[in-house]
Formats: sequence, structure tokens, C-alpha cells
Amino acid sequence: MVEDSLRRKGLTIRTMQESDLPSIVKIERLSFSTPWSETSFFNEIYKQRSIPKVAVIDDRIAGYICANHVADEGHILNLAVHPDFRGKGIANTLVENILEELKENACRFLYLEVRASNNAARKLYEGFGFSVVGTRKEYYTEPKEDAVIMMLRL
Repeated sequence: MVEDSLRRKGLTIRTMQESDLPSIVKIERLSFSTPWSETSFFNEIYKQRSIPKVAVIDDRIAGYICANHVADEGHILNLAVHPDFRGKGIANTLVENILEELKENACRFLYLEVRASNNAARKLYEGFGFSVVGTRKEYYTEPKEDAVIMMLRL
């Protein structure tokens, strides 16, 4: 299993810290045309009901995920893996970690938005059982594009 081999190679999932922000912002800029600011990540670290996590390999931030929960609903807000580490199961491991934590927080539903054209992300989420439940017209800018709303019953 990919996740097992990642653990053997020193993959650790832990809570995001302020000292991680320069690496996270670099990954964010490499991954998205309209990246989050450092302040946005900083806010996730300290916001109540936020679950910001990083994947670390050999003291290097390989990826991150930001999620939150309110009542029985969770929301994946952001997920990215550094290009050097893509295709190794890190995104899967991050999502699994968030799913476990949201279940512990009694969440019953998990939502997210993804660019309609982001087939890799859609395939990742579909692999966990997410399904498309709607569309947000022109949700993304640069370039303008619809967001697909996906939901998973936990």
C-alpha cells in the first residue's frame, strides 16, 4: 500500500505551525493560479474549528490540507502537494487524516469545491466516495471557471 511505504520513508502528518508558512506559501504558489496569502494560512492555524495539517518528509513540507467543521458539517478548504512529491499518495494520506479527525468531531457530511477542469483532484475525491452535488458558476478567477461542489457522507 502506498501510504504504508510513505510511513516507512518518514512521512509524518502533523498540525500546521507558523514556522511552516514559508514552505506552504511556496507550494501554494506552485499549485494555484489564485493562491491563498500567508495571512490566510496564518488564520487557519488559529481559527476555532479549523484543522490545518502538513505532510512532512525528511523535515521538508511535502503538502498540506486545511479543513474546518461547524456542527455536523466539515469542509475541505485547501489541499496541495509540492510538485516534487506528487503521485506518491500524500494527498490521499492527508485526506484520510482529515476524514478521521472529522469523524471524531461527529461530522456527518464533508463538502469541498474544486475547479471543474481539475480532473486529478476530482478523481482523488471520487476515490473516497465524494459525489458531485452542484456547481458554483464562475467561482474561480484567473482563469474564470466553475467550481464543482462535492459532498461525502461520513
